Amino acid sequence: MKLRHVLSVAVATGMSAMVLTSLAQAEGSAECAISYTRTACPGKEAESYAKCDGKKSCTKSVSASSATQCQELALNACANDRLTITESKVITAAYKGTALHNKAGKDDLCLDYSKRDAEFNHCGKK
Repeated sequence: MKLRHVLSVAVATGMSAMVLTSLAQAEGSAECAISYTRTACPGKEAESYAKCDGKKSCTKSVSASSATQCQELALNACANDRLTITESKVITAAYKGTALHNKAGKDDLCLDYSKRDAEFNHCGKK
């Protein structure tokens, strides 16, 4: 169904605001692309990579209203609560197709993650 038809139906049924909001959110969902690359603890690859459908790396689209918000979402994605499953992550992001960088100008946003030392590289520790 074409967008014009969807809008015509929405106007006719008095639901145009709801439909337009939904369409804007759907279009906005591709604004921020967050790419994940995980390094699994030895023997934990299947568990670590499960969030990327069994792959070491994947990209997920999320809604963000600005490059700053996209960068914050990507930085939050660095969190690692599975210390004995995922050794570390490299998170990169792009907003509207433009790559975002950390404070030092590097692609890996996890280099600025405040809990990096506490949450990364703990595979052998219990």
